[in-house]
Amino acid sequence: MRARLRARLHGPVSPILRRVPHDPLNAAAIERTLGEFAGHRPQLDLRVLDACPSTNALLLAEPEGPDPALLAAELQTAGRGRRGRRWISPRGAGLTFSLRRRLAVDARRCAGLPLAVGVAVAQALRALGAMEVALKWPNDLMARGAKLGGVLIETRPLERGTLAVIGIGINCRAQPGAAARLRRPVIALEELLAPLPSRNRIAARLALELLAVLERFEAQGIEAVREAWEALHADAGRRLRLRLADGRQLTGIAAGLAADGGLRLRTRAGLRCVSGSALRSARVA
Repeated sequence: MRARLRARLHGPVSPILRRVPHDPLNAAAIERTLGEFAGHRPQLDLRVLDACPSTNALLLAEPEGPDPALLAAELQTAGRGRRGRRWISPRGAGLTFSLRRRLAVDARRCAGLPLAVGVAVAQALRALGAMEVALKWPNDLMARGAKLGGVLIETRPLERGTLAVIGIGINCRAQPGAAARLRRPVIALEELLAPLPSRNRIAARLALELLAVLERFEAQGIEAVREAWEALHADAGRRLRLRLADGRQLTGIAAGLAADGGLRLRTRAGLRCVSGSALRSARVA
């Protein structure tokens, strides 16, 4: 049986934008900073490419490769988001990478993985000083009501457990006109942090937090992150209008997470829970 989990991943859609400061990704610099943050060198195979079609696709293509492994790229020519949407980001403007890890959990328990990953990324960015970062269910990265980044998670069943490849995309430098092209508010990390840390430092903090949260998730499942996710939820207590996969709409007050990681809504008909597979979009009503 093949399992696949996907979450939204949006970014600038045109490379013809403002020049960005020279801040190249460097595997040795990320490794040094990992050691600085952790106090030791975490086990992690780390590579940086100048360009590739998709970091997620490359890591999925080598399931027997080192574990865990992180692959970052300055440019992804076939980066993917939810429902096959393209991801294109100018060199240096964003941070895009994928982390591969084998998890000793089955596909059913992996349903809560997007929540755990969202918590890890939000907590990492807050640890760097971006205290306004929040989550839109299940793991869109938000700040000041605008999109900061997103996650694409793809899984493959293993004989014992699940192979998870987690793609991360963060807007680091603001790009004029991005909101108009995407038809939605967007924000960059440099608007939340001054001065903006190097992308190597951001990548190291993200990698360290992801490794820690994945270890807890493997042992405890969604309960490892439930409280943290609910505290980070940008729409907690707000009235949402959801568009379901079957075309129906559902309106209610966001009321935390269900036991399986679904979003709970208090509706006129009572408490309803919506899973990721049933949801097409959600917005404040």
